[in-house]
Amino acid sequence: VQLQASGGGLVQAGGSLRLSCAATGRAISRYAMGWFRQSPGKEREFVSLINWSGGYIDYADSVKGRFTISRDNGKNTAYLQMNSLNTEDTAVYYCAATINREFLRRGHSEFWGLGALVTVSS
Repeated sequence: VQLQASGGGLVQAGGSLRLSCAATGRAISRYAMGWFRQSPGKEREFVSLINWSGGYIDYADSVKGRFTISRDNGKNTAYLQMNSLNTEDTAVYYCAATINREFLRRGHSEFWGLGALVTVSS
């Protein structure tokens, strides 16, 4: 599976962006999908995940109520809608896919995409 994240960019604080993670090479309908981010000088951190069916979703406390993860298995794509962005959300965002959502929650994934840079200006 190859994952390609897109939709990053520069946005003012309070604004919104939607990231997409398009998968190729294999259907992702059986995979849990997740988003992680890494800011300069910081370790990669969990942002959100969604299980294969969309019936289970988890968020980091720092993004709850502001970010929404979703997926469209027909399009082999996962999404991260990010609202009320603040400067602390500035990071490179990575999407990931793996069968076991528990492993994914702990940052262990079979597949990782290249990152999408999100920059939030004050």
